[in-house]
Amino acid sequence: MKSRFSAGKRNNDNTDLDNNSSLTAVLLTNLGSPDEPNTSALRRYLREFLSDRRVVEIPRLLWLLILHGIILRIRPAKSAKLYQSIWRDDGAPLLTITAAQKEKLAIKIKVQYGDNVIVDYAMRYGKPSIASVMQKFQQQGVDKIVVLPLYPQYAGPTTGSTFDALSKELNQWRYVPSIYFLNTYHQNPLYIKALTNTIVEHVKTHGKPDTLVLSYHGMPELFRQWGDPYYDFCLQTSQLLKQQLLTGDIAAQCHFKEDEIISTFQSRFGKAQWLQPYTDEILASLPKQGNKHIAIISPAFSSDCLETLEELEHENREIFMAAGGEHYHYIAALNDRDDHIDALFDVLVPALGPPELN
Repeated sequence: MKSRFSAGKRNNDNTDLDNNSSLTAVLLTNLGSPDEPNTSALRRYLREFLSDRRVVEIPRLLWLLILHGIILRIRPAKSAKLYQSIWRDDGAPLLTITAAQKEKLAIKIKVQYGDNVIVDYAMRYGKPSIASVMQKFQQQGVDKIVVLPLYPQYAGPTTGSTFDALSKELNQWRYVPSIYFLNTYHQNPLYIKALTNTIVEHVKTHGKPDTLVLSYHGMPELFRQWGDPYYDFCLQTSQLLKQQLLTGDIAAQCHFKEDEIISTFQSRFGKAQWLQPYTDEILASLPKQGNKHIAIISPAFSSDCLETLEELEHENREIFMAAGGEHYHYIAALNDRDDHIDALFDVLVPALGPPELN
């Protein structure tokens, strides 16, 4: 491949005109989805996902025997049915929403930075892969790449794994451009404000719930003991969100008390202890305590996906209602809301540099 720095047209000062302006690429990443909601596609997707050493940290040989001997024989069919329940005409929700986020963010960035910054997205597992989009950037001759994993709270199995995939691809490049890897935005004021806005809007429409549940994706407790900061970052997000909801004009609108806003952890897998308290167990207990009207939101997800649209919207609703609940409302992820796009832009600006209007 010919270097983009090869001699090109030159002016009278012997300056390479082809290299006068630098090109920056913004890469948004998320977890990914299967190509289709069927057993074979789920088997491919789960094989890639569950083979990641960041996701499952048990002795390798033992895990591979379990994965290929049991899990990939049983789980794909079950997961396919779950994906079928949320699949849209235009594909997997996570993919279509991420594409919409990319389009809106690209427009906002173009207004501020012109054509010197391009935006694309990739998935850690499945398509479009991180490697394929990075190779596209390489062909376009980018000088700087800003990577923003769309996980507000850093975790090894998500953000850390994204860095692994990025590094694996860059390890094959002859010329490595400047890389800015943004590993968390759990405290970003505009992100907290966007979450607050969704809750305030919900209360105005449906009334104040007895309890507001902030449900984060879970992880094994051992990961926390080994030094993963995810749990602490989740609680920091919850605390900042509480501060917004319990003070000033918003407090007067929503009337929440501090003990009416609780943090839980969902999506546990296997028999090991995961981060607690568990969302499903809390939901089963709330009606017995007189909390029969709840609203639930997951600040850990930037886009609606299987864990929100199926697990939170349907599975956990059934748990709560079966326990005696009366009103259950899932508050959607931030998705491509304008205030969410503003927050993502705000996260990117320090890496992109001060915007200059064209």
